[in-house]
Amino acid sequence: MRDAMARLGGDPKKINPLCPVDLVIDHSVQVDASGTFDAAKFNEELEFKRNRERFQFLKWGSKSFDNFKIVPPGSGIVHQVNLEYLARVVFNRDNMLYPDSVVGTDSHTTMINGLGVAGWGVGGIEAEAVMLGQTISMVLPEVVGFKFTGSLPQGATATDCVLTCVDMLRKRGVVGKFVEFFGPGVKNLNLADRATIANMAPEYGATMGYFPIDERTIEYLNLTGRESGSVQLIEKYLRQQNMFADAHQPEPEFSGDVMHLDLGSVVPSLSGPKRPHDYVPFANMKKDFNTCMTNKVGFKGFGFDQAGTKKTAKFTYEGKDYTFNHGDLVIAAITSCTNTSNPDVMLAAGLLAKNAVEKGLMTKPYIKKSLSPGSHVVTQYYEAAGVQEYMDKLGFTTAGYGCMTCIGNSGEIPEAVQNAVIDGDMVASAVLSGNRNFEGRVHPHTRANYLASPPLVVAYALAGTVDFDFETTPLGNDQ
Repeated sequence: MRDAMARLGGDPKKINPLCPVDLVIDHSVQVDASGTFDAAKFNEELEFKRNRERFQFLKWGSKSFDNFKIVPPGSGIVHQVNLEYLARVVFNRDNMLYPDSVVGTDSHTTMINGLGVAGWGVGGIEAEAVMLGQTISMVLPEVVGFKFTGSLPQGATATDCVLTCVDMLRKRGVVGKFVEFFGPGVKNLNLADRATIANMAPEYGATMGYFPIDERTIEYLNLTGRESGSVQLIEKYLRQQNMFADAHQPEPEFSGDVMHLDLGSVVPSLSGPKRPHDYVPFANMKKDFNTCMTNKVGFKGFGFDQAGTKKTAKFTYEGKDYTFNHGDLVIAAITSCTNTSNPDVMLAAGLLAKNAVEKGLMTKPYIKKSLSPGSHVVTQYYEAAGVQEYMDKLGFTTAGYGCMTCIGNSGEIPEAVQNAVIDGDMVASAVLSGNRNFEGRVHPHTRANYLASPPLVVAYALAGTVDFDFETTPLGNDQ
């Protein structure tokens, strides 16, 4: 466009983003190496090698345009970087204040709704049009209210909560609608919990999953080191505009109906084996997997007869013989924006790893384990909490900072395992803390893919199979 402007005798510098643009490079890193201490460095070097031309072009762009910032590869996942660093909440342009909003080219842009910023994912062409001052037009959507009461019980995580919400909202049908979360239970969800719930709006089908701005939002802005004068200005402006949610306000009225969830009723859960809205309570997991084995081929079925469910496959890995059963894990990944921005679930995973290592429990060496945090903040608090060394010992070494296993950048699984799975027609499984688990997406040879909280990813890596009942079976024997 600048070339065309020059040809027409105009000023090429006029071709420039009219609104602030932030580009985060996070989808190009792959889990080529895992389980080693230099995995992140190795994967990042390979990422630069594969994307050299793209990165050179982007580097040029970062110096050639105004209003345009690039967050370089290896920094983290766009949504977490947005939450921790980029989002303004309220814009201040030459002393003109107005609410922050965002259009993103990633469907999970909705994660920022947890911070009270209106925004959602659009296509690349639409986003580029916005850069040039074009408006996005849409039919005014119906707004469905979702009321939270109570608080999450001990043992239930924000991941369990969002999988419950996804199940409920899918059944209700909210495609093309906005969902707004409200009610007395909202104040019992910290900002990271809200972001986890907002993130999966594409999975429950909504355009947005919005949380109003309140004390918790301000708390988070201070926690993430936003400039204090700016945070005070944000709060003052929003209160003045009657856009700050507090206990004295009446309940909002919605154009759609109102749904209700008592947070106290949330139980540990997973989702799968092929879709993010196929909810499975943790306690029923073994039974659900075995039912799927004999169900006809579909979202909840693999189509085996009873004899077929008993099949096994043998292989040798690193000089040791193994027998592979249906449901055995080949991938365990703490990955993606849904959970890696939530310190509660990330530290729960770290503490489980610490307790397991201290008891002498280990994971099977052929399971590909990876940790891809959403930002370097995670690594810093892991080290401060003293859990990183235990994650490393279980094989969950940091593989990189970006969107990895969740988008299919899981890399190869060991060849001996892959051959056994293919030749034996085995249902291999993956457990990941991401937001997408469609068949063939995580890895071409994992047919059962379950979404779960980071501590459950560690638990299943230790169990080695999804065909496991944690209530009745010990996870292993100590030393």
